Amino acid sequence: MEEEKQSWSEIIEPKNKWFDLNLSEVWEYRDLILLFVRRDFVSVYKQSILGPAWHFIQPIFTTLIFTLVFGRIAKISTDGLPPILFYLTGITLWNYFAKCITSTSNTFVQNASIFGKVYFPRMAIPVANVLSALLTFGIQFLLFLCVYCYFVWQGAVQVRIEVLLLPLFIFIMALLGLSSGIIISSLTTKYRDLTFLMGFGVQMLMYISPVIYPISSLPDNLKVIALFNPIAPVLEGFKFIFLGEGVFDIVMIGYSLSVGLILFFIGLSIFHRVEKTFMDTV
Repeated sequence: MEEEKQSWSEIIEPKNKWFDLNLSEVWEYRDLILLFVRRDFVSVYKQSILGPAWHFIQPIFTTLIFTLVFGRIAKISTDGLPPILFYLTGITLWNYFAKCITSTSNTFVQNASIFGKVYFPRMAIPVANVLSALLTFGIQFLLFLCVYCYFVWQGAVQVRIEVLLLPLFIFIMALLGLSSGIIISSLTTKYRDLTFLMGFGVQMLMYISPVIYPISSLPDNLKVIALFNPIAPVLEGFKFIFLGEGVFDIVMIGYSLSVGLILFFIGLSIFHRVEKTFMDTV
């Protein structure tokens, strides 16, 4: 009697091709991704007294410090806008990018114990991190809207139709943060020094990006150079759609999106190559 042919519900095969990305598999594990999102959001503040209130406290204190140091002492231009509103606008979007890149940059190192026990698409972790960061952004964006509505009521700024472009700016920031994060995560499996450089690198990137200063305050020969930072056009565009000030150029927004997509496919390819052997080096 012939043995019955076995049928498998899941077949795990090595990824030998650079562009064997299989993104559909990530979608199949969407329930697991949502569980990771819930875990990340709940565990961070589970034993803290103020809990999610820290999402409001951090941007408030950062805005006040920036207003005092860069606005009052250094007297850096804010394009004639109220300093508190100007700095809070940049901080709100920047925090989302910073959280995306920092949370995904340690994917392999922080989750090695899980990866070594059970199979699921490894990209589920970075995607969950970006979605968790989106929840944090949503909370901080509510704070920004409250401050923004106050200044609209005061007549300092006006609501613009361009605010409909907000999802595009959020998507580009998420794409840049995710792409950079998975590239760094792939490299940290062999070069742990990158883990220690991450905090310093993100901080330095903030100061060379138009968070605490407007592009318009730079000399003409530096404006073009500054805009080649793919984060700069997004931050400037974000300020423009809400505050009416900033360098808004659809071509430069397309440039930022293109850089994000190129980095994403490069990062995804490297990520899938590294996931085959990272357990030997982590």
